[in-house]
Amino acid sequence: MLKSARRANLANGGVHVLRHTFCSHLAMRGAPARAIQELAGHADLGTTQRYMHLSPAAVDAAIRLLEEPVPSTAVGEILEKGGTTIPKSSVYNR
Repeated sequence: MLKSARRANLANGGVHVLRHTFCSHLAMRGAPARAIQELAGHADLGTTQRYMHLSPAAVDAAIRLLEEPVPSTAVGEILEKGGTTIPKSSVYNR
């Protein structure tokens, strides 16, 4: 792997920089942080967050999400309680 990194001129950071790129590209395309954590093989979400660098355009796009109307099906569809996902219908039909 190191030989390939040298041939690709990845001397500054080597293969490590590819992990940052991998995580950043997934984050900028909207992948959930937990999915990125699993794909990167990180035990701790904090580690994954250090690898996820967003471009200024991605940050602006995230803010613009608040300006879009919320689809009626997306509001409160799933609740999480103690690590268990509970469908909204089962909570309100008790």
